[in-house]
Amino acid sequence: MTYLTGKALKDAEQWMYAAAAEATKALCLRARCGTVIVEGGRVIGCGYNAPPLDNKKGRTCLLDYGDTDKPKYDRTCCMHAEWRAIIDALKTHSQNIVGSRLYFVRVDDKGAIKKSGKPYCTVCSRLALDTGISEFLLWHEDGIAAYPTDEYNTLSYHYHM
Repeated sequence: MTYLTGKALKDAEQWMYAAAAEATKALCLRARCGTVIVEGGRVIGCGYNAPPLDNKKGRTCLLDYGDTDKPKYDRTCCMHAEWRAIIDALKTHSQNIVGSRLYFVRVDDKGAIKKSGKPYCTVCSRLALDTGISEFLLWHEDGIAAYPTDEYNTLSYHYHM
């Protein structure tokens, strides 16, 4: 993982704000997340978290699942912002995403970016890794960090140990 500086940081901030704009569209009742995938200086995929097909009637975001061995990410009704951005890039825009960067943020109710914690979603890390995304970027308290996707995947698994 590398914290960005200089022009790379300024460019990443631009993409993080684009991801935040996506997050404001989120239909999830627990978290508002957004993602943009960038290749060659342009957005090739974007997404926000929401139930499949944006069906608000299908939301189960606030259900209490009690004690279960199911991981947190598997107890939600919503498609993750990362999944939707990857699908958008591959399906809607027919883009090859190998070598691209994935920018992910959460926003509060006013649309302000919330700083990210450590990588933890193994489903998103595996999908990003398998589709060839080169880096996964998060905005931490210390700055914007670029994780090689294989490292992000490994850290996501270690988070659960």
